Amino acid sequence: MAGDTPTTLYLGQGAAPVEVLLKYANRHGLVTGATGTGKTVTLQVLAEGFSRAGVPVFCADVKGDLAGIAAPGGGNARVEERAAQMGLAPLAYAGAPTVFWDLYGQKGHPVRTTVSEMGPLLLSRLLGLNEVQEGVLAIALRVADEQGLALLDLKDLRQLLVFVGQNASQLTLEYGNVSEASVGAIQRALLQLESEGANPFFGEPALALADLMRLAPDGRGIVNVLAADRLMQNPKAYATFLLWLLSELFEELPEVGDPDKPKLVFFFDEAHLLFADAPKVLLDKIEQVVKLIRSKGVGVWFVTQNPLDVPDSVLAQLGNRVQHALRAFTPREQKAVRAAAETFRPNPAFDTEEVITQLGVGEALTSPLLAKGIPAVVERALIRPPVSRIGVLTADERQAVINASALKGKYDTPVDRESAYEVLKRRAGQPVEAAPASSPQGMGAPPAQGGIIGITRSDERPRGGARGTEPTYRAPAPAPAPKPRSSNRQSVEEAFTKSAVRSVGTTLGRELTRGILGSLFRKR
Repeated sequence: MAGDTPTTLYLGQGAAPVEVLLKYANRHGLVTGATGTGKTVTLQVLAEGFSRAGVPVFCADVKGDLAGIAAPGGGNARVEERAAQMGLAPLAYAGAPTVFWDLYGQKGHPVRTTVSEMGPLLLSRLLGLNEVQEGVLAIALRVADEQGLALLDLKDLRQLLVFVGQNASQLTLEYGNVSEASVGAIQRALLQLESEGANPFFGEPALALADLMRLAPDGRGIVNVLAADRLMQNPKAYATFLLWLLSELFEELPEVGDPDKPKLVFFFDEAHLLFADAPKVLLDKIEQVVKLIRSKGVGVWFVTQNPLDVPDSVLAQLGNRVQHALRAFTPREQKAVRAAAETFRPNPAFDTEEVITQLGVGEALTSPLLAKGIPAVVERALIRPPVSRIGVLTADERQAVINASALKGKYDTPVDRESAYEVLKRRAGQPVEAAPASSPQGMGAPPAQGGIIGITRSDERPRGGARGTEPTYRAPAPAPAPKPRSSNRQSVEEAFTKSAVRSVGTTLGRELTRGILGSLFRKR
């Protein structure tokens, strides 16, 4: 009977066992197939396997049925039948060590970031800004950076935009055109974002990435499950948040080369949302992150219905492939089948293009990477059944997992401290409204409104600044030479422009290396 080994993850059974080599699991992967063909169960099997191997996992639960990974399986006749068919019976049912997360703080621990960390490109995508408005937003963030204003939550950004609008003529002379019309358009987009419930996304205490990379006491990797069923009502917010998280992992983690097993495996479900209507500059950055994050020990697995959902430049980086059944009723579907078949290393035993349309539920064409990173010949295989529950958890079961979490209490209570909103209000001689009393955001609690954003790090932006009575523009003081960073964060831009940065002045260097996917350097 085949099974996991210290160096492999047993995925399924074809003419021979189908195994994913842990050493090459950070070469990324792709799981595709039509609705109802078994993609979610395959994701669950992979997550279980990585967890057993001591690899932490992050995945989004877009339908609510992945949460069952936290509970033991059993009582499922189809699972028992598949296990017997593959020679795996009796199964040792067990749940994986799981931590639930939720941007709304209702079905898991809250997840927050800061306006500064999100950066102008991702904020612009989240707000739906055009190129001109994105430029004005970038100027606003630059002004905040140079004036030492901490941009933590959305009310900080809103107040900063008021300041920029009031000083548009003076800022135009130094930074380029800043029109009040563009500022107004950004404010309207911000209002719309808040009305969609985005305030809880930004706040303190912010997510510490180390909490996504923990091991259970028994050595298994923690499976981090993001409750995304509500978040999926805003697909752009879902894709932007996960892309932000990927960029943060890239920036913070040190280079490790090719470890014996990944430090983290990141599953990007409904991956087509990441690329839909994305501008070219964003697609370029996604491609760079996917190429380079491998050296940080992070494996990224995209899960989507159609391989055509993923751009060719990204698809070329995905070494491990699992292809469930595709339909071929329309010309586009037929094209997708041909495209999927052409990406596999041919197997003389069958016609790959024909078999893709004949696969049953729980069957897949597989091609993991072999030794030296060579793709395996495509194999028709049955995917092994999971040992955790297939399906949802009850509200009481989910709450029990949350209550037993080692992170309980760390993120549940929002904190609001002085930042750009308070500083700019005082400069203008306006009263500062008291922040609402903090309250836990557990299950059933209403999302916090206006919570502060900011990742608590030693390199956070200073919150100072002179206080005046008029909202007049103050020219920024010369920036001091930046101190060495306490972490190993390095942006995609920095990786490609490091030599150029060394040859220019401090101010220009900071501008060149400021990560478009997030604010990397802060004035200290």
